[in-house]
Amino acid sequence: MTHHGAPPIEIDAANGPSPLGMAPADFLRDYWQKRPLLIRNAFPGFVSPITPEDLAGLACEDGVLARLIEHDRTHDRWRVRHGPFAEDDFPGLPDHDWTLLVQDVDKWDADIRALLTRFDFLPRWRIDDIMISFAATGGSVGAHTDQYDVFLLQAQGLRRWQIDASPSPAQDFRDDVELKLLRAFHPTHDWVLGPGDMLYLPPGVPHHGVAETPCLTFSVGMRAPAAGELLTDLADTLTATAPETLRYADPDIELPADPFEIDAAALHRVRTALDALRLDDPDQFGDWFGGFITTYRCATLPEPPPTTPTPADLARFLAAGGQLLRHPWTRIAWRCDSQGQGRLYASGQVYRLTPDAARQLAAAERIDAALYTRLDAQGQATVQALVAAGHYLAETEDA
Repeated sequence: MTHHGAPPIEIDAANGPSPLGMAPADFLRDYWQKRPLLIRNAFPGFVSPITPEDLAGLACEDGVLARLIEHDRTHDRWRVRHGPFAEDDFPGLPDHDWTLLVQDVDKWDADIRALLTRFDFLPRWRIDDIMISFAATGGSVGAHTDQYDVFLLQAQGLRRWQIDASPSPAQDFRDDVELKLLRAFHPTHDWVLGPGDMLYLPPGVPHHGVAETPCLTFSVGMRAPAAGELLTDLADTLTATAPETLRYADPDIELPADPFEIDAAALHRVRTALDALRLDDPDQFGDWFGGFITTYRCATLPEPPPTTPTPADLARFLAAGGQLLRHPWTRIAWRCDSQGQGRLYASGQVYRLTPDAARQLAAAERIDAALYTRLDAQGQATVQALVAAGHYLAETEDA
């Protein structure tokens, strides 16, 4: 991409090399966590693989995170209800000013999950979920900001998006509603998106979406842990492994001028004791983060199968044309450690194997006989362990 001054905030991707309308490297350089971008025709001719009725049905299921947000425009009041919902909750709703939002639809629907491959220009472990919203005409969740990157793909109908792309937008929240809505919102841009259009927003950009017609919007959200969340989890890990002998110590203590004073020397000893808890070993640190980032935020884990196949059973199953399908709730990533060995992370657990095997398994939504036979004994043993933990499910050839 060549440009003079600031890159454009709106482009047409109809004839572009990717849904971004540009080379992914150019997008990461010029837009990622820097500025918003409206991409017309990111997915030309897009047809939603899910209907509003499908979404409403999913919102009625146990274990599904769903919200229903209604807006009383006359009094500017907001009402939030949480699922699961009953089927008769929906027919009684008006034909305007409400939104149904369902999280993690990629975990429940394979066609939605397949969309994630179009975002492979980002680390997969950075992607949190695909949330889908259905909004009746006028439906909205109010003007707000998100603290993570999001791609808003219009899937059906028309939605008006307003954003405030100014350098220092207002960030104060209202204190009279359950939602985190902005007290003041001053849009700098105003667009109507149709099916296949996509809006990218970096963290902290105020935005407001309102349905022009009944519509579906897919939100591909990133996982961006707060520093406090990282610190809390790291502290838990350090606490669990710290030896009892590691304590505050003061062999150099001197007679106190005041026995009730916490002096500078005491605070220095406290800092020294805490510094000893740091994970200076890069592999320990890498294992902590690999476990943390592949643990689903709602602590949902696959269930181990009632019976675990033996290695011989597994080999026969695959040789006969069977496949292993990754559990949709399993988050996987890998890295190469300081010794050049591979480490695979699956929902918080670490498996040690060769870097090549770790790379192949991290990318494998399905495992067939061809992949399994390419793995060495350690890689095949890892597959068996993943099956035993419920991370891969047996799927027959004609399933």
